[in-house]
Amino acid sequence: MSKSASKKSYKDLLITFAPACVLALVGFWVAYQFVSPPPPKKITITTGAETGAYFKIAQQYRTELAKEGIDLEVISSSGSGENISRLIKKESDLAFIQGGTGKDEALSSLGSLYYEPLWIFIRKEVKAEKLTDLSGLRIANGPEGSGTRILTTQLLERNQISNPSAQLLPFSAVDAAKALINSEIDVVMMVASSDSDSVKKLLKNEQIKLLNLIRADAYTRLLPYLSNITLAEGIIDLKNNIPSQPVSLLAPSANLIVQEDFNPALTILLLRAAKKIHSDTSIFAASGKFPSSQFTAYPISEVAERFHSVGPPFLMRFLPFWPAVFIDRMIVMLVPLLALLLPLGKIMPPLYRWRIRSKIYRWYKELQEVDDEVHGELISTVQLEKLNDELTKIENEVNKVKTPLSYADQVYNLLLHIDLVRKKLNAG
Repeated sequence: MSKSASKKSYKDLLITFAPACVLALVGFWVAYQFVSPPPPKKITITTGAETGAYFKIAQQYRTELAKEGIDLEVISSSGSGENISRLIKKESDLAFIQGGTGKDEALSSLGSLYYEPLWIFIRKEVKAEKLTDLSGLRIANGPEGSGTRILTTQLLERNQISNPSAQLLPFSAVDAAKALINSEIDVVMMVASSDSDSVKKLLKNEQIKLLNLIRADAYTRLLPYLSNITLAEGIIDLKNNIPSQPVSLLAPSANLIVQEDFNPALTILLLRAAKKIHSDTSIFAASGKFPSSQFTAYPISEVAERFHSVGPPFLMRFLPFWPAVFIDRMIVMLVPLLALLLPLGKIMPPLYRWRIRSKIYRWYKELQEVDDEVHGELISTVQLEKLNDELTKIENEVNKVKTPLSYADQVYNLLLHIDLVRKKLNAG
């Protein structure tokens, strides 16, 4: 008896706990439906011309993401217009675009990255103080589809300047700079960084001057994605004092744009890279100014908004990227599972105890029926044998039962009571 009693009733365990296990598995499957998919290990960014700033900066992002096992494929393009088109067609996962080039497409911004000043160079002999003075001139304002072309067209139209009131030429920055130096055109309008070779060349050319936008504040009111920034005196070349006086410029900002369903974990990884690449001081912005949730071309994503406000999520502050992503995804599953398993954990043990005890109580019921007949009227020899057989049958069934050790005392008590009834029966 002790050997059999030391074994658990696996059948009872299975019958009792199997429904709970099935329910837990169903809960696990349902919770999994709400878990965001793991980040892809390869993504694509569309930038600009291979000689442009966007393409060069994308290489820095590629290096940073490679440290976390993410392969960033960099694709050149004709500019912001083509980049937006690629995102809409899902031909790319993310893109750099110039502020002000977007419309109502279903895209999201991860933030602005740095100022992209608009440089307006004119030949010194051209008398112009405002954009309205550019009417009738030969103006190179960027290739079709480029961010420069989109921005300058908006500005010129605000001043009622367009073809044929002026000759608008779709030159690249390099070609436009050469044409201006050679007096083939009168004005160059280009959106470029201060490190651009074309910008440096034109700033240092004594026959060319940089237009000071005296009405810059008015344009920032009319076109809110623009900022009024100042090119400080001498900041390009202190020795030669270039520029010779402070110059007011207009500047959109470079934006990192993604599709609306872009992976949240990759959003955090990209913003961490952006902070590392763009947070230093520049000639137009103080340290920590960028990346920013301001000056965005599209509505900023919720994940990005939270990052700009409070920084990366807790796990990503202390753990490498992939372990943090795994734990974060598992939490989404474990929270509802724990809500299901905790009450099940309280219900199952009493249910199991009730199942084991119910067998013992059933035998006690049969034993009580025999005991009632013993206390009844005088019984015959045939009835005596029948009742003894009943007791033997109950005893044999009890001896066959396998119960956990914690219930062995109840089994032994039952056997003692069977023996007690047998003695009372035989004594009668």
